[in-house]
Amino acid sequence: MGSQERKCIEPPEVSLWDTIQVEAAELIEKEPLLRDLISRFVRKDGTLQQAVAARLADLLQAPGVRAADLADLFAEIVSGNPTIEICAARDLEAVRTRDPACETYLHALINFKGFQALQAHRIAHRLWLDERTELASWISNRASLVLGPDIHPAARIGLGIMLDHGSGIVIGETAVVESGVSILQNVTLGGTGKTGGDRHPKVRQGVMIGAGAKVIGNIEIGEFSKVAAGSVVLKSVPPHCTVAGMPAQIVRIHNAAAVPAISMDQSI
Repeated sequence: MGSQERKCIEPPEVSLWDTIQVEAAELIEKEPLLRDLISRFVRKDGTLQQAVAARLADLLQAPGVRAADLADLFAEIVSGNPTIEICAARDLEAVRTRDPACETYLHALINFKGFQALQAHRIAHRLWLDERTELASWISNRASLVLGPDIHPAARIGLGIMLDHGSGIVIGETAVVESGVSILQNVTLGGTGKTGGDRHPKVRQGVMIGAGAKVIGNIEIGEFSKVAAGSVVLKSVPPHCTVAGMPAQIVRIHNAAAVPAISMDQSI
């Protein structure tokens, strides 16, 4: 792609698991109160997929739905679909490198509800594709109740995604979010009216969507563009630009090497 920034949305070359285990040991030494919690998710003989499955099961358990059963289901889905684990690793890297509040990968795994909700969606999406739609919808609804983001299990989402904070994010059924995208709190990727069919936005790679922005309808946000906080986007946005306002208008054309999703520059 030419720039150092764009290389950051390519698949990772190394596993993060060894690093997470070191972070876990350091945290247990520093905060012994968290020993049992951390040890349940980050085991010496474990894997990233096991840790994600266990953490999600702990969060999403409900009356009549045991954590152990959810952990078995999640582990089964992830082990049969190795792409899910690759996506989890890329999503962890996205949070770690783009959010200055995130000082370790373990911190994102244990505490970041945007990351957690995204991993729940990846499992729900696989179930949806396997025509287990009621279970997929239950997981999606449970994740929304517990974690905040409301993501339809049919929505298609790439890897290396950061849902910053996670609160109030809504992603509709026919939405597409390509790889390397950053979405902040209270963003809606919504449809219009009661129209059926393909009715939600298509967000291309490298895009950043600022807090509170609403992107409505079957429109496209072009690659490496930025939607300013609070904007209402009702028509397609070309690549490499910033849009702002209600309704949103183009206010800046970017250098071709700029990647708003990685720079996280909130200015207009």
